[in-house]
Amino acid sequence: MSGQSNGRQPARVAIAGLGAVGLDVARALDSGLPGCRLTAVSARDRDAARTRLAGLATPVEVVAIEDLEPLADIVVECAPAALLPEIASPFLKAGKIVVVLSSGALLAHPELIDLAKTYGGQIVVPSGALLGLDAVTAAAEGEIRSVRMTTRKPVKGLLGAPYLVANNIDISSLSAPLKVFSGTPREAAVGFPANLNVAVALSLAGIGPDRTTLDIWADPALTRNTHSIEVDADSASFSMTIENIPSDNPKTGRITALSVIACLRKMGAPLRVGS
Repeated sequence: MSGQSNGRQPARVAIAGLGAVGLDVARALDSGLPGCRLTAVSARDRDAARTRLAGLATPVEVVAIEDLEPLADIVVECAPAALLPEIASPFLKAGKIVVVLSSGALLAHPELIDLAKTYGGQIVVPSGALLGLDAVTAAAEGEIRSVRMTTRKPVKGLLGAPYLVANNIDISSLSAPLKVFSGTPREAAVGFPANLNVAVALSLAGIGPDRTTLDIWADPALTRNTHSIEVDADSASFSMTIENIPSDNPKTGRITALSVIACLRKMGAPLRVGS
């Protein structure tokens, strides 16, 4: 595949979106990530992006989204979910790799998966703020009977979510935990597009976005995003909990950027641990 390193030339990596995650990934690539080199960045405000990237050791082009594909073999999507088709389509049509953080948008745009199949591209969803996806993926090779996820977030991490606005759920002055949603990752991807990509990733690894169940709590006492998962399968039953420290963006955990960096490192590594 054209997006993979051949062992001699490092894969050219572009970043679409330069928020907290995109900037951390850019800095890691600039510091040196074996098998990869940063070649281009796109951002809503290109002048501001150039300023944010001024400290990099190696200058990098800041271009419009539509100009990214010729400049890279891999694109890392760190942008608002609505931009995923615009970012991913050119790379997939060129048989390249798209690393997707807005995994919820994949449910609304299944044609992207069709593009990958047709042209030999690949969509990669990093584990992000979730643990145990390898175990879920392995269990899915057998029979998974149920997957349940409970997410608890600080109030500021959920403020403004479309589901809360549409249902007139005011969490701004909570004094106790409140369950604000119970449903599926498919529903959550629409109602909480900036918050619950982890639930979609879990569902894609396991039994799908309609059979996975999800509860979301707003908790004024929390300072960390907390995800608990319970899986019942014919190969194993297991439960997992992770508490993620928020990044500069309260909707995103610090581990999300690290997950992308680990994903890129794994692509060209001589030893790869984990499926």
